[in-house]
Amino acid sequence: QEKENGEPHVVPLPKQAVAMLRELKPLSGRGRYVFPGQRDHDRPMSDNSVRTALYSLGFGDEQSWHGFRASARTMLVDQLDLDPLAIEANLAHAVKDANGRSYNRTKYLTKRFEQIQQWADYLDRLRNGGANVVALHQRVG
Repeated sequence: QEKENGEPHVVPLPKQAVAMLRELKPLSGRGRYVFPGQRDHDRPMSDNSVRTALYSLGFGDEQSWHGFRASARTMLVDQLDLDPLAIEANLAHAVKDANGRSYNRTKYLTKRFEQIQQWADYLDRLRNGGANVVALHQRVG
């Protein structure tokens, strides 16, 4: 992904995402973007389009796409016990350390690819009922 400032952000994809993108290719055409802008196909879909999609899915003001990132970051540490530094790199956050970015140029690529695959597998387990989750019961009355 191209960033406004700095180096491009490398985005590792799990096998599940690669399979989905292959399925979408016949629908999205042969353009540069899988999700092009509605008015200008030479630009990616806008943040506003994502926000509108969240509203249409019923999330309203309760959830933003940044909220999904925050939830993922929390679960990657709490549920999967993964390395927070590599998680921050996956989220394109600057990694804070004692020497700053001038000395630490680690991209954590191997760990990031492993993490993303573990995350996708975890989401599959959640969807299929195979993950440890706490059942919440709705109170009536």
